[in-house]
Amino acid sequence: MVESFNQSTPATKFTQRRFSLKKLGQLIIAILLIWLGGIFGVRYAQTGKLPLGLERLPFMHSSLTLGLKQSDRLIGNAQPNDEKINFDTFWEVWNYLEQDYLDPEQLDAERMVDGAIAGMTASLGDPYTAYLPPEDNQRNGEDLAGHFYGVGIELGYIDGTLAVISPVKDSPADKVGVQAGDLILHVKDEIKGLDEDTTQWSLDEAVKKIRGGKGEVVSLTLYRPDSDQDPFVVDIIRDEIIVESVELEFVEHAGKRVAHLKLLKFGERTESEWNEAVTKILAEKPNLTGIVLDMRNNPGGFFDVSIDLAGDFFRNGVVVSQQGRVQQQDFSARGQARLANFPLIVLVNRGSASASEIVAGALRDNIGARLVGEKTFGKGTVQDRRELSNGGGLHVTIGRWLLPKGSWIHDEGLAVDVEVKNDPDTAQDEVLLKGIEEL
Repeated sequence: MVESFNQSTPATKFTQRRFSLKKLGQLIIAILLIWLGGIFGVRYAQTGKLPLGLERLPFMHSSLTLGLKQSDRLIGNAQPNDEKINFDTFWEVWNYLEQDYLDPEQLDAERMVDGAIAGMTASLGDPYTAYLPPEDNQRNGEDLAGHFYGVGIELGYIDGTLAVISPVKDSPADKVGVQAGDLILHVKDEIKGLDEDTTQWSLDEAVKKIRGGKGEVVSLTLYRPDSDQDPFVVDIIRDEIIVESVELEFVEHAGKRVAHLKLLKFGERTESEWNEAVTKILAEKPNLTGIVLDMRNNPGGFFDVSIDLAGDFFRNGVVVSQQGRVQQQDFSARGQARLANFPLIVLVNRGSASASEIVAGALRDNIGARLVGEKTFGKGTVQDRRELSNGGGLHVTIGRWLLPKGSWIHDEGLAVDVEVKNDPDTAQDEVLLKGIEEL
């Protein structure tokens, strides 16, 4: 934000603003050119080290990413197509706005540069590659910590339309009946003065606009493709969102006693919660028929956690491969295989995405685990999360991830062995019961 406009006359205020913008523009072009060099090919290692491997960065949905730590990456410095980039038109437009725009009070240089960078990433046509201004990047960090105020929806895209990947259990959205796969067509928020279709929204823009303060109301116009229902509106009161990673209960059905192990996300607390659940399962081992691993509506999370958890079901074998611009790297199971001797069924649905698809696919390909439920979401790209010098962030797609047998499920999803859906008119969990029967 340009400051120090405290003179009394409009003419003086405008002159000072133009002068400040020009000075700031000279600084911005230097910063922008350096930054663009990084985007178009220069990713330098601050430590001078060669790539060491995947760090604790998550897959990207509303705010989830996956990738290599910036200081561990080293890539060449060629510009795209070896062509010189000409910024004359950029500054021509900048100067016209500075000189002629009706309301000079709206000429916020920082916001203009943020918009230019956001437009550059949007031009790629990849909704998962996006620039986050400082405020949005701070909010993204809060997401990764698993504590924020909102409606409790993981967002993504279905055929280019903003969609619900999954509602967070017991969240405000879940309580009013929002379902995985619902398309979000319109958002209205009287407090924010917002009343817009979502057609042109980026993922991060959607997160910013749907999120808000505790107790505030946001209205979503939804369309449910699998039903004959017309688009409908739900009013949701925002509240604190805290998502637990792991839930365990022992269930008896059809003469069997099983461990119903629900994995809701791959987050910061997941490993400790998972270890606690595994300890309880091992203590009950003599009395158990098997395990039902439930990853329905699991939107993903930290990549390294998915590797560790998959390694609790088999000791050797590739969990996933990452295919980048120049090379492919395999990531093998590294867990203790503590649950390897239990019969296993995996529950998934269209809300299962990214890391949960990796685990489900790895268990299917390595040990023949059967998948029960519905076809998964289908997100097979990898995003690297970069922290920028201005406090902003960049999520950039850097590769594809492949299942152990080489399949890429992006936009396709994982097919299930036994397809079954819950009947909303019953109190039973038909998918869980079918999974127990399949054991």
